Amino acid sequence: MTGSKVVAFGHFQPERIVPNTELEKLVETSDEWIVRRVGIQERRWGTGVETVDSMAIKAAKMALGNAEGIDAGDIDMVIVATCTATDRSPNMAARVANALDMEQGPATIDVNTACSGFAHSLALAQGAIASGSATKALVIGSEMLTDYTDFTDRTTCVLTADGAGAMIVTASEEDGISPVVWGSVPSLSDAVRIEEENNNKFAQSGQSVYRWTVTQLPKIASKIIERAGLQPEEIDGIILHQANLRIIEPLAEKIGAPNARVATDVVYSGNTSAASVPLALSKMMASDEPLPSGSKALLFAFGGGLSYAGQIITIP
Repeated sequence: MTGSKVVAFGHFQPERIVPNTELEKLVETSDEWIVRRVGIQERRWGTGVETVDSMAIKAAKMALGNAEGIDAGDIDMVIVATCTATDRSPNMAARVANALDMEQGPATIDVNTACSGFAHSLALAQGAIASGSATKALVIGSEMLTDYTDFTDRTTCVLTADGAGAMIVTASEEDGISPVVWGSVPSLSDAVRIEEENNNKFAQSGQSVYRWTVTQLPKIASKIIERAGLQPEEIDGIILHQANLRIIEPLAEKIGAPNARVATDVVYSGNTSAASVPLALSKMMASDEPLPSGSKALLFAFGGGLSYAGQIITIP
């Protein structure tokens, strides 16, 4: 079997809920300004005990619990997408494998393409399965963005949040994951950044990113759908990087998928970078109205680098 499919989802968020009114005490802002500019009403921040790897482990455990007939001992590849890794080495994937007692020694890989990291990681898992190098992969996005947030900058601190999302991917006779469409914009490589010269705090050139997203993302999204051999009308769900509701809504409309449910988890979870796509989809699937089995869901993210990646998955 050289095909692959997603078989289960999982997620984790810290318990601390931070409404916009709490941010009014930190910087010159208001609930009205935040909602109007980015659409966020509240977000989840770490409580002081969470780490990138601890959140990844909890999301992984949920995904494994939702994967019928699969346990940690069956996983032969672990990929963690993050730009906020706790340590340089060992990587977060190795910490996950150790915590889950994966004594069989899976491949453990971290991916840092910031917010697009999960879509990149899903494509790497798909490629490994297609080549025969893996049969069952655990793919996770986990971020502690608040560790890298400048809480004096009202343009960024209103966005950032913490959380993790995970998927289990297995070999399949039929492809349940479309070929990835990915790339970068080198001229905007520093438009979204966490750099030492800025005290390792998250910063972005918001207007440059916004102009690029509104002009280029619809074209890339159309290419993803085309490469999957589908028409926009056949898309049942749209899960975009949860960066800003004012980007998500117009982009979803331009994609032209009238039957698709659009994930808007950013309203309640904020921007969790590489965790945002799997987190939003896992929460949707755990809700009272999950996407039906067999649905086609478009996953698409963009972020630091400036990198982007996306594919379409079949909902298990």
